[in-house]
Amino acid sequence: MPRFSVIVPAYKVQAYLEECLTSVLEQSFTDVEVIAVDDSSPDACGVIIDEFAARDTRVRPLHLPRNVGPGPARNAGLKEARGDYLLFLDGDDTLTPHALRDIADRLKETSDPDVLVFDHARTYWTGKTVRNQLAGLLTERGPAPFRLDDRPGVLSLPTVAWNKAYRREFVEREGFTFPPGCYEDTPWTFPVLLTAETIATLDRVCVHWRRRRRGGTLGTAGRGHFDVFDQYDRVFAHLDAHPELARWRPVLFHRMADHLAAILARRGRLPGTCRAEFLRLARAHYRRHRVPGAPFRLRHLLIRFGSHRAHRLLSLASRLARAARRTAARSSRRLAAAALQAHYRIQLRLPLRPDRAVFTRDAGGRYGCNPAALESAFRNLVPQIRTFWIARPEHHHTVPVATRRLRPGSAAYWTALARSKYLVHNADFDPRMVKRPGQVLVQTRQGTPLKRMGLDLQDRPAAARDTDFARMLRTADTWDYVVSGNRHSTLVWERVFPSGFTTLEYGQPRNDVFARATSADVARLRQTFGIPEGSVAILYAPTYRDYRRGHRPGLDPERLLRRLGPRFVLLTRAHPACGGPLARTVAGRVIDVTGHPSVESVCLASDALVTDFSALMFDYANLDRPIIVYADDWEAYEAARGTYFDVRAFPPGPVAHDEDDLIDIFATGHWCGSRSEQRRAAFRKRFCPYDDGRAAERIVRRVVLGENAWQPAVVPLSHRHPVPSAAAGLPAPPLASVRVPGHGLPVTERL
Repeated sequence: MPRFSVIVPAYKVQAYLEECLTSVLEQSFTDVEVIAVDDSSPDACGVIIDEFAARDTRVRPLHLPRNVGPGPARNAGLKEARGDYLLFLDGDDTLTPHALRDIADRLKETSDPDVLVFDHARTYWTGKTVRNQLAGLLTERGPAPFRLDDRPGVLSLPTVAWNKAYRREFVEREGFTFPPGCYEDTPWTFPVLLTAETIATLDRVCVHWRRRRRGGTLGTAGRGHFDVFDQYDRVFAHLDAHPELARWRPVLFHRMADHLAAILARRGRLPGTCRAEFLRLARAHYRRHRVPGAPFRLRHLLIRFGSHRAHRLLSLASRLARAARRTAARSSRRLAAAALQAHYRIQLRLPLRPDRAVFTRDAGGRYGCNPAALESAFRNLVPQIRTFWIARPEHHHTVPVATRRLRPGSAAYWTALARSKYLVHNADFDPRMVKRPGQVLVQTRQGTPLKRMGLDLQDRPAAARDTDFARMLRTADTWDYVVSGNRHSTLVWERVFPSGFTTLEYGQPRNDVFARATSADVARLRQTFGIPEGSVAILYAPTYRDYRRGHRPGLDPERLLRRLGPRFVLLTRAHPACGGPLARTVAGRVIDVTGHPSVESVCLASDALVTDFSALMFDYANLDRPIIVYADDWEAYEAARGTYFDVRAFPPGPVAHDEDDLIDIFATGHWCGSRSEQRRAAFRKRFCPYDDGRAAERIVRRVVLGENAWQPAVVPLSHRHPVPSAAAGLPAPPLASVRVPGHGLPVTERL
């Protein structure tokens, strides 16, 4: 008997059905059967189902002789189901990766409740994905499982069948089935939740609900929307048959009124000739099911009176009110912007403040990177200069207490830009900013460039997109200094940003922390991240792909760790442009560090780096720890973005071309062997000549104290002793047994 029975009704979804079934069959949790119901679909749905059934015995095809609709099609699947739990998935929707594993884990944690409610996200035909706005109701805090009386807010979640897992014995005992017609989920969802003795929630997106551009049932105009009245009649009939549930009648009455009002409000659902009839029926249902003494709600006014003329007048009034609010908001924003610009113009006429310095990164991002290292150096070396950091409100907590926080666009922000002598950024300031004579602008950039930048993107449309190259050069003309970590960077910056700036080839300030860190710091950071003692922590940090929409990890973290053995832990860090974690967190094995404000701290906590074309490899080389280049899509990346040299020909360590290569590198010990050390030494010599821990000091002395200011001598590479990794300091190197790809015998390596 399988753990899950996933019932998939299919009708006119041939374009999406393959992706739907694949999303179930490729789950990491495999104890599942798929009951695919061909609802007499006129397209190729039946053929697709049979093809999947021929390839995978877990698929059980069911062909109905005539089209009966999604509700009866699900009922047909229910009769065939053998799993402990039932899940429903529409033929154009998909399960998210590892959804079944998370559902199974949560069911076990909550002692197999009658119903488990999980979250979903809408995926639009444009590629946009939006999570359910009511996800806060799925919080897992508090007792679990629970009854609906304990958390009645669960009734406010969408009334759909596919965001829940149902214990099959519970469904069969209570005799729940789906009715025919549209909105068939309504008389299923409410009775199920009201009857369940035990309910649990899972605060995790398990289903991607596809919002099709055309063809969706609820988005198509027609009389099918009138079925909603019969469905709510069934809901209230269930209450009448179960007097013990009478206390829920006011709640369900308001849900019905909200639902009917929503159907009326959605343009395109009801043909114009049907609206008056729908209103009359809505009024009848309102009066039939209203609970005496129930509080009146303004949005139910149209349903209560059912006047088509009143509906049109109120709709017109509502549209006019919304338009008036939008106009007023736009006018208010324009007036505020004009006032701020007037304030800025006035500030530009006031004297510069030589004791003020403004820092920021990534257009108002959190405190970090080269600007943060320079801000700290300003406070330590020239304390008479007051420092300011520009950050959006959600990042203010990352800024040191001694540094004043500025919100982008505020009056204080414009005052600081107009009157501060020193301006430091790793990207570009507001395009409306006017650089004044006497102001000093330091451009730190974002590390050593491997991928093409600046003017070199003119023949790379996938990467350049809507870049205004003329404006880019005008901005570069405002730079007084550009920070460089090595000769390679100097040559690139001066070629791709041809302006009159002075290059400060002094090292990367953000790497100073690597030279100052101690073993105690490493131990503290590993404890903070939850890295088990005695384990080897691999940092996986890929870069952004210009040629992809969204982000798809280049490797499967869980498969990698299964092959490497229990001694290995994976720290995953997504590029800021990816907008989300690379993989789900697995306690003690996969740890997402994307949200940590300091990538330098993450590097110190790790024992090795796996990356592709990220500039992080140049910084990480300063730690003199193993680096593995995972270049599984080099040709595509080179064609879309382009690079300044073939990192495969001059790598900082071993190069893996696919996932099996990567596993082999760790399995054979090549990742930390002598050949790896030789490559890393050559890489460090070329790209880390000045990163000795005093790069920020050299830059501050040059910019603030002048060209002839004393500069600390650069410590040669041979005299630098970066803090060793935790794995290197283990008293007894652990043994890790991993299976070499393509071989039957495990290889035992000494770390």
